[in-house]
Amino acid sequence: MSQLQHAKLSSFRKIVASGVTTALFSAVLCAGTPTYKEKYSGGSLNELKPGDSIGLTIEGDKIQLSQGKGAVLTIPAAAVTEVNYGQDVHRRVGTAIGLAAVSFGAGAFMLLSKSKKHFIGLTWDDAGKKGGLAIQADKNDYRGLLTALEGVTGKKAVNSDTMNVKN
Repeated sequence: MSQLQHAKLSSFRKIVASGVTTALFSAVLCAGTPTYKEKYSGGSLNELKPGDSIGLTIEGDKIQLSQGKGAVLTIPAAAVTEVNYGQDVHRRVGTAIGLAAVSFGAGAFMLLSKSKKHFIGLTWDDAGKKGGLAIQADKNDYRGLLTALEGVTGKKAVNSDTMNVKN
C-alpha cells in the first residue's frame, strides 16, 4: 500500500469515527428520560382506576406517574419502602375452545400455550403520606423497569411469587 493510499484510509477512518461519535452523543442527548407505558392495576391512588394506562418516568431521585399529559403523582425515590414483582400465568382455555370450533388441531395447540402477566408493586412513606400501587408491566419492559426502580431507590426487588402467605 502506498503512502498516499494509507493517508487516505487513515483520513477516512478518522471521519467515520468522528461521525459515529457525534451520532452517539446526539442520540444520548436527544433520548431524554424514558417513560414506561404500563397499566395501573390498583393501589391507593384515587385518581386512577384499575386498567388505566399510565406513564412511569424515573429520573434522578424521583418516580413520576402520569396519565395523558398531566402528572398524577411524584414519589421521592428515598420514600420508597419496598419494590416487588410477580407473575400471573394462566392457560388460554377460552381462546382454545373458540379456536377448536374452527380447527380442532389449532385449538388443541392453543390449549397448551400459556399467557404471562408481569406485575410490579411499589410502597412508599413520604413524611407520613403512605401509599402503594401495583402496575401491570409490558413483557418487554418489566426487567428494565425493575432494574431502574432498584437503581433509583436502592431497594432490591422482592419476588412475591416465592413469598409464603399464611391464611
